[in-house]
Amino acid sequence: MQSRNQTNNLLRRDVRFLGHILGEVLIHQGGMELFDKVEKIRELSKTLRSNYSQEAYTEFKREINALDPEIRHQVIRAFAIYFQLVNIAEQNHRIRRKRDYERTAGENVQPGSIESAIMELSRQNVDAAEVKEIIHSISLELVMTAHPTEATRRAVLDIHRRISNEMMELDNPSLTYREREQLRERLLGEVLTLWQTDELRDRKPTVIDEVRNGLYYFDETLFDVLPNVYAEFERCLGKYYPEEKWDVPSYLKFGSWIGGDRDGNPSVTSDITWETLILHRKLALYKYEQGLKELLKRMSFSKNIVAVTDELLASIERDRAAVALKHDVWRNEKEPYRIKITYMLEKIRNTFDNRKQEQAGKYRSAQEFKEDLLILDRSLRNHYADFVADMYVRKLVRQVDLFGFHLVTLDIRQHSKEHEKAMHEILGKMGLAGNYASLPENEKIRLLTDVLNDPRPITSQYLDYSESTRECLDVYRVIKRAQQEFGQQCIVSYLISMTQGSSDLLEVLVFAKEAGLYYRDAEGRVVCTLQPVPLFETVDDLHAAPQIMDTLFRIPAYRESVAARNHLQEIMLGYSDSNKDGGMVTANWELRLALKTITAMANEHQIKLKFFHGRGGALGRGGMPLKDSILAQPPETVGGGIKITEQGEVLSSRYSVQGIAYRSLEQATSSLIKSAMLARHPQSGNDREDLDELMASISEFSRDKYQDLIFRDPDFMKFFKESTPLPEIGELKIGSRPTKRNNSDRFEDLRAIPWVFSWTQSRYLLPAWYAAGTGLQQFYQGNPENMRTLKTMYESWPFFRSLIDNLQMALAKADMNIAKEYGLLVKDQQVARRIFDLIEKEYDLTSDLILQITGQREILDNVPVIQESIRLRNPYVDPLSYLQVQLISELRALREQGKDDALLLREVLLTINGIAAGLRNTG
Repeated sequence: MQSRNQTNNLLRRDVRFLGHILGEVLIHQGGMELFDKVEKIRELSKTLRSNYSQEAYTEFKREINALDPEIRHQVIRAFAIYFQLVNIAEQNHRIRRKRDYERTAGENVQPGSIESAIMELSRQNVDAAEVKEIIHSISLELVMTAHPTEATRRAVLDIHRRISNEMMELDNPSLTYREREQLRERLLGEVLTLWQTDELRDRKPTVIDEVRNGLYYFDETLFDVLPNVYAEFERCLGKYYPEEKWDVPSYLKFGSWIGGDRDGNPSVTSDITWETLILHRKLALYKYEQGLKELLKRMSFSKNIVAVTDELLASIERDRAAVALKHDVWRNEKEPYRIKITYMLEKIRNTFDNRKQEQAGKYRSAQEFKEDLLILDRSLRNHYADFVADMYVRKLVRQVDLFGFHLVTLDIRQHSKEHEKAMHEILGKMGLAGNYASLPENEKIRLLTDVLNDPRPITSQYLDYSESTRECLDVYRVIKRAQQEFGQQCIVSYLISMTQGSSDLLEVLVFAKEAGLYYRDAEGRVVCTLQPVPLFETVDDLHAAPQIMDTLFRIPAYRESVAARNHLQEIMLGYSDSNKDGGMVTANWELRLALKTITAMANEHQIKLKFFHGRGGALGRGGMPLKDSILAQPPETVGGGIKITEQGEVLSSRYSVQGIAYRSLEQATSSLIKSAMLARHPQSGNDREDLDELMASISEFSRDKYQDLIFRDPDFMKFFKESTPLPEIGELKIGSRPTKRNNSDRFEDLRAIPWVFSWTQSRYLLPAWYAAGTGLQQFYQGNPENMRTLKTMYESWPFFRSLIDNLQMALAKADMNIAKEYGLLVKDQQVARRIFDLIEKEYDLTSDLILQITGQREILDNVPVIQESIRLRNPYVDPLSYLQVQLISELRALREQGKDDALLLREVLLTINGIAAGLRNTG
């Protein structure tokens, strides 16, 4: 296997290669003047980074400020596109490293792979019976959201994919000189196309645009990659436990919020949700049609040579009688598999068309389709064509298990206040409550429980409801219709934002009852096909969560609904708003406490919990590599399964390339196995309850420091809005959802995404680290014994180690010299200097303490690959940051005079895209 240095040399080769191609494109499009200008700014930026001086700073700023608007526009794009190309090279390098391990034919097993996890189970003498228990206990659902953090257009992503595929060919040793030249010419054409493609959207995407963007990943990668992950899992089990026959259950699936998340987005209506479900179904059926066409090419087995099963022949006769073919049946009667597949194709096409009523001529369910595939599978094995059955038919069977005809489970989400408003109106019109919204919580619970226990409806088609109440009811009717048409798995969870009381969940259950999603059968048993899922977001909500759920579990009508869902309750925890509310340290600590206390309470009720972790892509919103986010959970809290959101730029970075998608999902699988083992065999040090009081104290001091600035400093909001590109980010047109709730300017109504995005652009990354140093310092107080305690915590407690390492990542990507430039945008410079000094002092304190705790010389010494990537990227990001400050200053000055400049705004938005590409997590 090649050494890390050898493979890193290949990465540097790729970056240089793409850099040279970009240079050629710059000369071709803008002449030597553009190329020389970009090179000069790059060199000045590198000098400023490596050897800062006032003279170098002045020269750099002079060069930036003197740029002519026309060439300035091109300079911005040159640096932004450079980052796009570097990101492609780094992604490809991850695939190269994996292939390098695989080339050794098992001599070296890649860390984090499925094989490494199964090999470790074998090494620890875990028997096959326990392995079976483990693989039946793990569950992971990755949920795509349309949260507006992805700044890259679909057209640009397509170009990226083509460049990535071409770059992989560079490693092909059999290429001739001419083939290498042709490869270079194709890449030159792609980079030229990238240069001449507008990276900015000319309009905000609609919800259906966002749905199609999400489906892109299923079409391009996930539909094929997911079955491959399962196949690898079964291969590794067979290798290390050969005495058993393995069939891995469906432990890993994808879900979606796109088209179902209506919280704060009035564009997501019940009609849009229905259209979303139709699009999901169409893609699933299209992929099966493509799979059957491929199968048709390969199934040339002849009855002259092999004996197919009577079962297969009988199924063909049934199809002949029931299915009217638009085209002739397969012409060779001696090839029964092709005849059968011809009928299967026709039935799939008929299933596309909802107008087709003849039930026998189409598939009424995915299970019927699967049964046809299994008929093929059994017949192939009957004449010992098991290699073909394993390679082609079993993959289709696995796809049906994973995707059904609904493709992906869609979650519905709405704000709790919207339900309360609708319930207030409905109960008022029925004379059941004069003023429901103002009732005390215990009265709401009593009233809603009575309604649940009463089989009579509380709505009537003869009553006139407000538009918002009609829409609220229509959503549940759409869910009922969808479950009938697409299967119950198409929608199973209804999430309630800002859950603050037990009544918030009971309201959703009452609405479900009105639509026939909750009822008692003839034997009096509760049937419930839609589960209310609380979303606890703020720190206060996390504190209240155990009591809210305990109250619900004591209500028989609610407890029976959980029993109907296999005694499993899903609970969502929000990382973004808890961070925005209390800071990074407090959010992480309170989330951990909530996980443990809610789990302990549920255990008393003999209820399993599936925790849904609302992590964003950014560090300030709980973002981290998928494998780490799984291992970050207390092991005893993962027994009912895990759900995790996958948002915005995370989707394109993890799932746009098959090799990267595979690596991410196999690492997730490996982490699930490790987590399950930890839950079964707890390790000392993993759960340090003796440190709870100490950690609570660190959290409390950190929270006070954070809130002193964010909530109690009268000048803070002015500083935030003026020293970051917050107003301009709202003009990026990257999402259908507004950036603020209720179009309000209050901090409480600012969404967490623009809050974090703004601080990242201005290089503060404040939400991801601020106030951590103060919390740690309050314990340390210069006492060497206390520092030894902190060092021990870092070495032996996974929670604390993860916390410190995430702080390191944030501090490494933050840059106080650049952040200070953004302070120049604040009109009151006295306020700017005061608040900047506060932030810088906290940054220095946090950095110093982390270096002492870890024993490192520099931040991120523990992850040299990422440390080096950030170091190499900074000189290319810096010009975009300085340019952004200058451009925002000019744009705001114009707007204050009542004027505007579309080109100036466009340049600002280009710098936002470029900085977003440059600051991505790598490695």
